[in-house]
Formats: sequence, C-alpha cells, structure tokens
Amino acid sequence: MSTPTRAPERDPGRGSIATGAKRPGDGIFRGTATAAGTLILLTLAAVAAFLMWQSLPAFTTDDEIPRGSLTAYIGPLLFGTVLAAVIALVVATPVAVGIGLFISHFAPRRAAQGLGYLVDLLAAVPSIVYGIWGAVVLSQAMLPIYGWLADNLGFIPLFAGPASASGRTIFTAGLVLAVMVLPIITALARDIFLQTPRLHEEAALALGATRWEMIRYAVLPYARSGVVSAAMLGLGRALGETMAVALVLSVSNVVTFNLISNTNPGTIAANIALQFPEAAGVETNVLIASGLALFVITFLVNFAARWIVARSGVKA
Repeated sequence: MSTPTRAPERDPGRGSIATGAKRPGDGIFRGTATAAGTLILLTLAAVAAFLMWQSLPAFTTDDEIPRGSLTAYIGPLLFGTVLAAVIALVVATPVAVGIGLFISHFAPRRAAQGLGYLVDLLAAVPSIVYGIWGAVVLSQAMLPIYGWLADNLGFIPLFAGPASASGRTIFTAGLVLAVMVLPIITALARDIFLQTPRLHEEAALALGATRWEMIRYAVLPYARSGVVSAAMLGLGRALGETMAVALVLSVSNVVTFNLISNTNPGTIAANIALQFPEAAGVETNVLIASGLALFVITFLVNFAARWIVARSGVKA
C-alpha cells in the first residue's frame, strides 16, 4: 500500500509554494537591493556632509560677507525661492487636478491615452527651454496684464506696482515654474484618480448621482491625500529649479510681496548658478551655505510628501 504524497505547503503571506530551500539568485537579488538602498542613503549623507563642511567657514569667518551678514544674504533669496514655488503651486495644482480628472473620467479612451503621453512628454522638456520661452514670450505677453493689475488692483499689496516694463517679474517666474511642475502633478493625480474603487463610483451613480456628484463624493475624497502629496512633490521640484528662473527673473534681492514690479526677490538656485563661476574665497562658502538652506527645505518638503503618501496608503 503506497503512502499518500503530501501536497507542498503554501505560504499564506505570499501565496507561493514554500519549498524551504534558498536559491542563490534570491540572495544575490536581496544583496543587490540592499546595496542600492544603502548607496542612496550614503549619497544623501555625503551631500549633506559636504554642504555643512564647505559652508562652515561662512559661519565662522571674520571676512566681510556680501550684504553684511549671512542672514541678510540668504534671507531674501530664501523668501524669493518660497514665494516663486508657492505661486507655481497655487496656479498649477487646480489645473493639474482638472486635467487629471478629464483624462481619467471624461475623455474618450483614445484621447485620454494620447493626452497621457503628452503630459508625460512635457516633463521631459529641458528647463532651459521653459526659461527661454518665459523670458522671450511669456514676459511680453504679461505686460498688458501687469498694467491692468497696477491700474485697477493697485490697492492690493501684491499688485501695487509700478508695473514692470520688461515683464520679468517674480510672478512671471512663478508661472514658468507652474508650467514646469504641471506634468508632475497631473501624472500623479491621474494615476490616483484611476485607483478609485470602481464599486464606489458605480454605487454613487446607482443612487442617482450625476457624474460630477460621483467625482465630488467618491473620487475626490479617496484621492485627497494623494493629490496633496503630488502637489508637494511638485513644490519640491519648483524649489530647486535653476536655469528657468535665472533666465526669466530680474533680481533685486529684496523682500517684497509686490509681484509685478521691477523690484523682485531672487531664488537660491538661480543665484548660485549666476554667482558661483565668479565667486572666490568666502563668497564660495556663502553660496554653499545658501545651498545648504535649499537642501534642508527641499528635503523637508519631499519627506512631508512621502509621509502623506504612506499615511494615505495611496500609491503615487
């Protein structure tokens, strides 16, 4: 009488057959993945250590620092960096959400596929191309708008004027950054909207909701955290943009909320790109110190975005 053969056990956590034997490829893959993750952490730590080490003389030197002190030098640049990025975020996020909803829930399948490819291609356009477009085309197109804002809404500090004659203002730079971060936010928002459970959408429609009501009560609440994380990732990109802002912005290095005048705050990344080739001695250390401030801000923004993604459980 033959003994019945016992079926191989299945791992309930993975759904695969547990053989108990370790294959050499598993160990190689595990080691490679661990090494890659460790390399990323080491690279990030090396960049942070380099910035701190090279910026240390800027904090301890007795030599004269541009604009008198390190705080007076970095403060306006930090303000301009955040202001330009916030303008970009305020302009780009609603547009990106609208495009994402159109692609995921309104456009025909073929049109949605083509628009999705187009959005992805926009993210591959070099930043210097956006900068040239902003300096040559957008700045001139904004001149009548700036004049109208100064004449009719000049009582608001944001549009106090006088309007810039060149159009190269912090608001123009923010609009260029908005166009640059638009593909990132749109692509992430589109993918998040597509992950909405189909049963939730069908249940809302079965209860008599219109398509907009279905999106309002089923799609948007599900995707809220993911959209916020997508916007923050776009904010991280806007904070570190260099050449586009350097080509567009006419810098005065002041702290002002006036968005349409010739007096504009600069940004840290653009200032480093413009000043670093001619810097020497302590000036180089001051520029690196401003880069350290930008590094910290960008790291905090991206860390917050990843935390929101992890907390929401939505894959972005």
